[in-house]
Amino acid sequence: MPRYVIERTYRVDMDSVPAVATRSKRIGRDSYPQIVWEHSHVVLDEDGTPKSFCVYDAPSEEIVREHAERFGDHTIDRIYEIAGDVTPDDFPLD
Repeated sequence: MPRYVIERTYRVDMDSVPAVATRSKRIGRDSYPQIVWEHSHVVLDEDGTPKSFCVYDAPSEEIVREHAERFGDHTIDRIYEIAGDVTPDDFPLD
């Protein structure tokens, strides 16, 4: 199954992000069981706006966008299909 990194910008403050994430998880469980939320990195941009970089397994980019529209309170800045994963262990030093 394809995997994606979804870059999002939230329209709520950092204190409200957990409620948005819980709503996203519930909608995923109830309406999009084919999507698997692996994890997210939440950051604050230079003006303090919350952003996240979420990793999802999903059958298509379209279904990721459909799910995102349902939970709201954010915009998708970009979706990247993951080509592969690497770790420091993949690059031995001698």
